[in-house]
Amino acid sequence: MQQQPKIELLLDEIVKRKASDLHLQVGLPPMMRVDGALLAIHGSAPLNEEAVEILIFSLLDEDQKQILLRDKEFDFSFAFGDLGRFRVNAFHERGNLAAAMRLIPHEIPTIEQLGLPTIINKFTEYPRGLVLVTGPTGSGKSTTLAALVNRINSERAVHIITVEDPIEYTHVSKRAVIVQREVHYDTFSFSTALRSALREDPDVVLIGEMRDLETIAAAITIAETGHLVFATLHTNSAAQSIDRMVDVFPPHQQPQIRAQLSNILMAICSQRLIPAIGSGRIAAAEILIATPAARNIIREGKSYQLEAVIQTGAEFGMQSMDKTLVGLIHGGIISYDEARNYAVDLQELDRFMRG
Repeated sequence: MQQQPKIELLLDEIVKRKASDLHLQVGLPPMMRVDGALLAIHGSAPLNEEAVEILIFSLLDEDQKQILLRDKEFDFSFAFGDLGRFRVNAFHERGNLAAAMRLIPHEIPTIEQLGLPTIINKFTEYPRGLVLVTGPTGSGKSTTLAALVNRINSERAVHIITVEDPIEYTHVSKRAVIVQREVHYDTFSFSTALRSALREDPDVVLIGEMRDLETIAAAITIAETGHLVFATLHTNSAAQSIDRMVDVFPPHQQPQIRAQLSNILMAICSQRLIPAIGSGRIAAAEILIATPAARNIIREGKSYQLEAVIQTGAEFGMQSMDKTLVGLIHGGIISYDEARNYAVDLQELDRFMRG
């Protein structure tokens, strides 16, 4: 008979090993992601169907269990003592329950602690407009947004509304007043919450993820009406981000959306987490600042030219991903071979390496 593992012991191991994720799946031992690599938790046996169900159900109340069984998947988060929070996606695979859990530390890091360029701190000083933080899953977008919100919270007497699914970092009001709304618990959807936000006297609105036309349209409207909006997209570059936002709209609306974006966009940070030499991971970012040249390119539908604007925009705080990678190589932080896996243009990377 299989000994039932305790969820508390598994979570404690994640914290001790400084792992980022825990995976539970029938037929496999509990798996953790350390520095980007998946490893079995030492001494753990493969989990059977009952073991996975007990582990996942131990984190849910009765209403949440019913949602998971009805919808076949469920996103939620929970606090793990003083050690942090976990963001969880519970789901079904091959007829069995499974889950992926992401550790969210309680302490919110600064932009400097994240190793990101300090120009990003300037994003918190914009009085209005749209700021995008983009990247693939697991690239640290939520942590960067939390750092920006925490900075505003410490420095500005404003009203901040966040809409998240689920809430990851929890904020305590300092100089700012912060309202955090979680989809499914506090509101039905991102778009519903954002429509309400304009009636709640916000100064700053954070959108955990822009997934659909309604949410993107609401973000544009909020930014156009004089508010500062922070949002994320699952895109790898500034150009992809603009194209993604425009392409969700019908063709006849796209010229108008490009014009609106050209007016409201303030900056885009597209980031990746790259394995460092030895251990750990380091953030690398492409930064676009919405200069007049960038705005014209967006308005004209020539987003493929944004890379050239970034390459020549160092005086405004812009930086390309490839140039960032070269700086990390020269600093002895990442290897050249690893950098090649994340380069936008290998020829550009090699050109920068030659100086």
